[in-house]
Amino acid sequence: MRARKALFAIPLALGLVACGTGGNSDTSSTGGGRKPGRTAPGTEVTVADVGLGSILVDGQGRTLYAFTRDKEATSNCDAECIAVWPALTGPSPATAGKGVERSLLRGAKQSGGAVQVTYGDWPLYYYVGDMAPGDVNGQGLDGEWFAVSPDGKLVRRSV
Repeated sequence: MRARKALFAIPLALGLVACGTGGNSDTSSTGGGRKPGRTAPGTEVTVADVGLGSILVDGQGRTLYAFTRDKEATSNCDAECIAVWPALTGPSPATAGKGVERSLLRGAKQSGGAVQVTYGDWPLYYYVGDMAPGDVNGQGLDGEWFAVSPDGKLVRRSV
């Protein structure tokens, strides 16, 4: 009977670790089960091929999106918006991975002092509905959120 309890405890403990315990306020997107948003030093933007074609992703393969209401590298995503579309923030500039045009990758200081990673004129965001690398569940949402291609243009086609 003791072995059965131990076997039950392992998945329960793993589930609690994966979901978090509420004590960590870190919002990094660098893995470890943390929420997307602020990233630790070493933020990388790279390119992946998904059903949309070649798009920008972070170093973990998570899709990066642009918001059509943003203008000239300035975020127009308020606190309610950021709760669903966490900004990719990190060192300015981020590291350009394979397929990324280094000259388009920059950082823009946003209100509150955070430096949001931008590509061309687009501040970059995650979508909380994307659960795994390669997910593009935010693509085209509200006609305002689109993945970004390596040339800095919005990818307006659907999956």
